[in-house]
Amino acid sequence: MIAAVFPGQGAQKAGMGRELADRFPVCRDTFAEADEALGERLSQLCFEGPEDRLQLTENTQPAILAVSVAIYRLAASQGLQPSFAAGHSLGEYSAHVAAGTISFADALRTVRRRGRYMQEAVPVGEGAMAAVLGLDADSVAEACAEAAADHGVVSPANLNAPGQVVIAGRSAAVARAGELARARGAKRVIPLAVSAPFHCALMKPAEDRLAPELRALAAHDPRIPVIANVDAEPKTEVSACIEALIRQVSSPVRWEHVVRRSVAEGVGTFVELGPGTVLAGLIRKIEPGATVLSIENSQGLEKLPMLLAESAGAQ
Repeated sequence: MIAAVFPGQGAQKAGMGRELADRFPVCRDTFAEADEALGERLSQLCFEGPEDRLQLTENTQPAILAVSVAIYRLAASQGLQPSFAAGHSLGEYSAHVAAGTISFADALRTVRRRGRYMQEAVPVGEGAMAAVLGLDADSVAEACAEAAADHGVVSPANLNAPGQVVIAGRSAAVARAGELARARGAKRVIPLAVSAPFHCALMKPAEDRLAPELRALAAHDPRIPVIANVDAEPKTEVSACIEALIRQVSSPVRWEHVVRRSVAEGVGTFVELGPGTVLAGLIRKIEPGATVLSIENSQGLEKLPMLLAESAGAQ
C-alpha cells in the first residue's frame, strides 16, 4: 500500500512549484484557484519570492499547502491512489485536502489564519526552538522537564526520527534544556531560525482562536484514513479529523510514530508531495525497508509510473 505524505513549514523556497505549473495545466489551475481563494497572487510569491515575504508564517503556510496540493493533483492524474495520507504539522492540512475532508479554498484560508495566530501567540524573541540530535526521546523529555522547573515552558515539539527531536518553549528554557541534553549525551543541539515556538503549550492561545473556525468548516469524512500527528491514529470520521487538527497546534508532532503506524497498517511505499525532501530522509531513518519517492519537480514525477507498477506488483 501507498501513503501520500506532505511536508510542513521549513520546506519553503522561492521558485517552488513553478516548473510543474509551467508544464502542467492541473498545477497551473491549482495555483489560480489558490490566488482566487486568498484574493492575492500567492502563486507569484511561490514562484518568485521574495524570500523575506515567503518566510512570514502566515504566507509560508498557504504557500506550501498550494504547492503540495498542486503536486498531489498532478500525481493523482497520473495514477497515484494512496491508501493512507499524513502530513508533518501544516502538511496534515494538505493530507486532508487530498483525502477530501476539507476543501482546498477553506484549507488555504484556515492555514493563513493559523500562521497568523501562531505568530501572535508569543512575542518575537520570547520563544525558541532547537533540534536535539543523537539523544533518545525520553532523555530529551527529561532534559526539558528539568529545564522547565526553573525557566518556564519547554517540551519536545517534533519527534521526527530516532535521535532527532525538536524542542520548543521559552527562549531561556530552550537554551537550558539544550545544555542539559548535551550533558545527557546529545551529539548536537542546533537552534532553529523560526519566528515562534511551535507545538508547545505556548501555542494554546492560537489553538483556542483556531478551534471554532475549524469546527465551523464544511468538512466531510475523509475518503482515505489520515494518520494524525497528535496520536499517530488513523482518522476516518470528520469530527476526529477536526479535533486532531485543533489539538495539533499546541501538541508535539509525532512523526516517527506516524510513519511506524503507517507501516503497521500495511504501507510499504511513501510518496512525498510538495517542496523539499525532508520527509523522505526522515522516513528512511525510521523505516529503512520502506520505498520512498519525493515529487517536487518533473524529475521526481518521471519516477512515479515505475513506482506505481512496482507497488501494484507487490500487492
